[in-house]
Amino acid sequence: MTGVNRKRPGQWITMIGFCIAMEVILARFLSLHTWNLKIGFSFLPVVAAAYWGGPLAGGLTGALGDLIGALLFPVGAYFPGFTLSAFLDGAVYGVIFQKGTGRKQILLAVLIVQLGISLLLNTFWLTVLFQVSWKDLVALRLFQCATGIVIKVLLLGLVLPVLQKHLEKMA
Repeated sequence: MTGVNRKRPGQWITMIGFCIAMEVILARFLSLHTWNLKIGFSFLPVVAAAYWGGPLAGGLTGALGDLIGALLFPVGAYFPGFTLSAFLDGAVYGVIFQKGTGRKQILLAVLIVQLGISLLLNTFWLTVLFQVSWKDLVALRLFQCATGIVIKVLLLGLVLPVLQKHLEKMA
């Protein structure tokens, strides 16, 4: 089911646009932001785009959602590193979910995103942006990462089967 639908490019663009709009709304208006933490559900439209359209769709949704949100509704200074991280989030979900959306794939995708991108890469971006010690900051971000793993695995286990049913109806 995943991958760019070459027969219907208009549908692909519409779906990505909708997911980008939902990502901006969830990230900028329905999430909690502090200087070093972000808690919310803006990952869901990125996952939906990645599941439906593959790694490029997921990556574009994450990156364009971050860029548009930062330009229209800034929460702080824009930093392109977070846009790269947002692209990588969506691309990881797209690559992993091409092989299926079972428990193993969900856990693997969430672990890569939470540990590799959120904990390691985004913590590095924060150290560059705010000139703080990586060691001190990573300790603070461990709770967010651990909580994110649990929440994302549970939510994706519930949401992906529903998403799959709806996307099958669209096909």
